[in-house]
Amino acid sequence: MVIALAQLMVVLDATIVNIALPSAQRDLDMSDANRQWVITAYTLAFGGLLLLGGRVADLVGRKRTFVIGLIGFAAASAIGGAATTSAMLFGARALQGVFAAVLAPSALSLLTTTFTDPRERGKAFGIYGALAGSGSAIGFIVGGVLTEYLNWRWCLYVNIPIAVVAVIGAFALLHDRPGHADARLDVPGVVLGCGGLVALVYGFSEAQPRGWTDPLVLALFGLAVVLLAAFVWWQTRAPTPLLPLHVIRERNRAGCFLTMMLAVIGMFGLFLFMTYYLQVILGYSPVRTGLAFLPLTAAIVVGSTQISARLLPHVGPRMLMVPGMLLASGGMVILTRMTVHSEYVAEILPALLLMGLGMGLTFMPVFSTATAGVAPKDSGVTSATVNTSQQVGGSIGTALLNTIATSTSASWITAHLTDPAQRDLIVREGIVHGYTVAIWVAAGVMLLAGVVAGVMVTAKAPKHGTPAERPAPETVR
Repeated sequence: MVIALAQLMVVLDATIVNIALPSAQRDLDMSDANRQWVITAYTLAFGGLLLLGGRVADLVGRKRTFVIGLIGFAAASAIGGAATTSAMLFGARALQGVFAAVLAPSALSLLTTTFTDPRERGKAFGIYGALAGSGSAIGFIVGGVLTEYLNWRWCLYVNIPIAVVAVIGAFALLHDRPGHADARLDVPGVVLGCGGLVALVYGFSEAQPRGWTDPLVLALFGLAVVLLAAFVWWQTRAPTPLLPLHVIRERNRAGCFLTMMLAVIGMFGLFLFMTYYLQVILGYSPVRTGLAFLPLTAAIVVGSTQISARLLPHVGPRMLMVPGMLLASGGMVILTRMTVHSEYVAEILPALLLMGLGMGLTFMPVFSTATAGVAPKDSGVTSATVNTSQQVGGSIGTALLNTIATSTSASWITAHLTDPAQRDLIVREGIVHGYTVAIWVAAGVMLLAGVVAGVMVTAKAPKHGTPAERPAPETVR
């Protein structure tokens, strides 16, 4: 629970400020062009520095980096909550991202090295997967309540008591092997890998407001390709590589990374559109919008802790991941039928429940399988790679699906706006049409995630396969 609490805080902060953003914008006099940096500053630092954070956890020691990450995250949250200018808030959010990049890999690798018995590991990863999968939805709920009844600053201050509880729990309950202090950090790998990831995440975040053909966006994608290609080349020659390539070369692990990225692309699309749909089209308040996500969160928890965690010791991970992605994709297809007059209980709720169950079935075996059988000295960087696939997937999903939705809406409105008296209704219908087209794409991406899991993840049930405590070979040529 201590480890899962820290992960919840990290995931929650990617979305908790979304609902608070209009209030913060008014308070700090932000421009429309700059307000995205409240979100982007966090995701950019978090996604770009994850590999470095994972390797630092392996070198310095996981418990130590876990505690440092918690304290730093709480301090950055306090600065952000007390921000008097937009620049101060942007800086605090970037600092949160830096400490999240240290915290998330150390949390997952502590879980990996602590729970090695298949049954106990299933329970632990069930809880972790539930909170990692539902953290974004919980962020909307908590953000809505805090914004409506206190103010936007509490969306940042709320991290402080969570961090205090987690730090106390860490000192009381967590044990860890010492780090490899004699090992050296791969500095060229840090520059190339982290630089490539920052360029990639930044490119996707700028594609949303600027468009895919903007020169800056194209330049960032080009830079990302060059840096990441150079990173892969260097990792085959570095004496102590930042990301040992045998970690991602193993078939099951690669399948889990790819499944996670594709699943999150679809999920972030859902969060983005449903927030606007509920508030702008159906006229929900921030609190009511947050509560509308509650069934999704509950379904993720049930799917992860009560179904996946109980079944994974007995069935292969793909027997959970494939049905999970089919359920989630089915939920998305139901959402494509929404209109400007849809009823929440009849048309939205069934889709959210299917989505939640599907995500719960998928996330738990992904986390467990991707980190199973890893040598202890590589557990931090493997955990960071899982988190990186999640973060990059979120960035791609937000930019790609938002671009599809806005461009489709604009062309639909232009084609149908023949009667100026009907302008308001036509605009609303056009917006919803754009959402449904993007949701069709998200459903297809989730279907692809199911195919990837079915083809690439061939691991047997943990109790029939390699015990979790037996590390994988450290060199695979």
